[in-house]
Amino acid sequence: MNDPKMAGGHTRIRPFNTRDTYPEQNLDNDLCQAVVAGNTVYVRGQIGQDLDTSESVGIGDVEAQTEQAMRNIAMLLGEAGSKIEHLVKLTIYIVDPRYRETVYRTIGRHTRGVHPISTGIVVSALARPEWLVEVDAVAVIPEGEQ
Repeated sequence: MNDPKMAGGHTRIRPFNTRDTYPEQNLDNDLCQAVVAGNTVYVRGQIGQDLDTSESVGIGDVEAQTEQAMRNIAMLLGEAGSKIEHLVKLTIYIVDPRYRETVYRTIGRHTRGVHPISTGIVVSALARPEWLVEVDAVAVIPEGEQ
């Protein structure tokens, strides 16, 4: 199938190429922001970036970046037919362990009552130096909502 949105029978949400997303880097990868496979939604790591404009937001502000990442996740889940309430797993990457409380408090506001599992990782850097946090997610689409 030639349509990247339905490649392999999976629905691809917001396909893009990294040469457009990271023009300053010599990349050429076809990716997407989320994939729906069966009743599972896999969301690419989200950062402090507006998905519609590709502009970084909250530069220097880990709380604002986390807020944007969670808004992006909620929007992508909605586009995939799911919701934050159906989150199963979060993986949270931070570039400084001192950001942990702020990041987890911000995520906690979005996931109150949801109880997903999560893994937190401290990394030396993310794809761009201004990005301080990245959050990827896995969710389900409950039966009857597909």
